[in-house]
Amino acid sequence: MTNYATISVLGAGAWGTALANAAARARHDVALWARDAGQIAEMTANRESRRLPGVKIEARVHPEASLAKAAAADLILAVVPAQATRELALALAPLARPGAPIVLCSKGIERGSAKFISDVIAECLPGHPPAVLSGPSFAADVSRGLPTAVTLAAQNEGLAQAIAGALSGPTFRLYHSNDVRGVEIGGAAKNVLAIGCGIAAGRGLGASAGAALIARGFAELVRFGRAYGGRAETFMGLSGLGDLVLTCGSAQSRNFSFGRALGTGLGLQEASRGGLAEGAYTASVLVTMARAKGVEMPICEAVESIIAGRIGVDGAVEALMARPSRAES
Repeated sequence: MTNYATISVLGAGAWGTALANAAARARHDVALWARDAGQIAEMTANRESRRLPGVKIEARVHPEASLAKAAAADLILAVVPAQATRELALALAPLARPGAPIVLCSKGIERGSAKFISDVIAECLPGHPPAVLSGPSFAADVSRGLPTAVTLAAQNEGLAQAIAGALSGPTFRLYHSNDVRGVEIGGAAKNVLAIGCGIAAGRGLGASAGAALIARGFAELVRFGRAYGGRAETFMGLSGLGDLVLTCGSAQSRNFSFGRALGTGLGLQEASRGGLAEGAYTASVLVTMARAKGVEMPICEAVESIIAGRIGVDGAVEALMARPSRAES
């Protein structure tokens, strides 16, 4: 099955709504599901999402409150937070159309199990090949049809190419890859690094410090990625370096904004504004997994320590600057 006549987007937040619009522009009928029946009724009536004010929902997008109906699609995009993916997958197991691929559109690693999200899908939904969509993209840009390019990865190269072709539209370009692990790692690690860059910005450490954090943070991402089976060329691409550069320098990034709030001196609850950024959940498991493989990630460790309240921003900066001099690698 490669024509994907029907597509479902599970999760009607800003990113889910943006992807639904993009799929509709690629000439697909799209079911957009959310748990909140009131939200679905509102979107149906107003053709607009409260998460993306001023952006019209495309005519081929059909808000849907029934998960059973939404699950009966040729292709399913899972756009719930990474830590909620297992719950969604278990709910989908008896409902999804046999063999329908599951495209993972959130970025993170499951806490507790330390499993990559594609492995969660393989465990909970055997027979439904997982794919991963990641890259430099803000929901507001994609939803409005501004030019955007991302990566779609699946273990089967033909499947990756088919899904990428199905979702590509006039302003939404998908490159395909079979490096699922590399694409997942780029998305998960860059969120933690974006928090670090936001902290530096909020503390007023300057543009030079921000550039250094991006460069040295990228080195950490690559070291971790290689240790866990990702390919170097993937990290140099859209889902690695491209996404890192975008997320580490814009207030549109929730992770950057969260870090910037921490950098100004706000506490965790105030900085989160009702919900932690994905990178805040990923930081601890990322650091634990890095240590298990003997991978040095001092910037990510500093971010994790700040979030956990074990060290203040100034102490973390002092510790990073006091590290022994070494050759750049």
